[in-house]
Amino acid sequence: MTITTPRRARVRAYAGAWLGVGLAACVLPGTGLAFDPVSLPEAARRTFDDTAATASIRIPVARLGEAGMLKEVEGSLRRRAWAIPSPTLPTLRVLQGLRQDMEDAGYQVVLDCASEACGGFDFRFALPVLPAPEMNVDIFDYRVLVGRKGDAGREEHVYVLVSKGRANRFVQIYEVARRDAAPPSTLAPPSAEPTLAAPATPSPADPGDTDLISRLKTRGHVVLRDLDFASGAGALSEKDYPSLAALAAYLSEKPERRVVLVGHTDAVGSLASNTALSQTRADSVRDQLVSVFGVTGSQITARGVGYLSPIATNLTPEGRDMNRRVEVVLLVD
Repeated sequence: MTITTPRRARVRAYAGAWLGVGLAACVLPGTGLAFDPVSLPEAARRTFDDTAATASIRIPVARLGEAGMLKEVEGSLRRRAWAIPSPTLPTLRVLQGLRQDMEDAGYQVVLDCASEACGGFDFRFALPVLPAPEMNVDIFDYRVLVGRKGDAGREEHVYVLVSKGRANRFVQIYEVARRDAAPPSTLAPPSAEPTLAAPATPSPADPGDTDLISRLKTRGHVVLRDLDFASGAGALSEKDYPSLAALAAYLSEKPERRVVLVGHTDAVGSLASNTALSQTRADSVRDQLVSVFGVTGSQITARGVGYLSPIATNLTPEGRDMNRRVEVVLLVD
């Protein structure tokens, strides 16, 4: 007699072989949100899990530079994250199992890419990402998978992000299910998430704020809110900036520390012009840290992403003002 191993058991053995363990499935009853990542090892520690009955978020459905890179989806939302305790498990192997889970569940894969193939740094900072320590994204080793399925009156999306840390592999899954009868609304983000999808406002760096560095180390990024640029200008106004003084002191303590300065704009104007302006502003902040505060240039990278990563609506003056910012992202402590 031939015994056929069920597909789910094969997936469990496939992923578990890397850590010598079984699997833990996570399904939330009664919500209609039940994507089951059966390929995750049992040792995977769930670090985040929340739901919203109605939400509106933007998820990637194409690579950077392709038409319609981000798609706004509405409906019931579940966000989950896991840390897998393994410094050697390849992110590709994690994603392969999740891709099979997605296909087994009837989803059509609409995006499957990695790091530079997705669009590198700019693409990563357009993504909805939970904050550290729940999620960590290595800009040189992350993978994105998005699936969709739908029928009359219903559309479902699953957005998966896999990346690595020094000792762990990190997995984030957003699951959105829409029914035509459900009224759209915007997710009120939990206090635990200061960033994307739906975006909450990061705590600003107030002048004289003494805990800027502690928030940077805890969250992985912080907005430098005391910076002042003239309207449409790329150069910093000549004044004192406590946030830069605090950041310079932190970087000067250890030469191996690395940060990225990320410039952002509102959505007025073209993407090309806004990306150029945001790059100029990020460069200006970097120049100030190097020339005025004496920080070693190799510790700081500057990039501009234009309007691709808003933290507020661009439909109001207040929202546009919030979106015009420079953030510092911690890479190496």
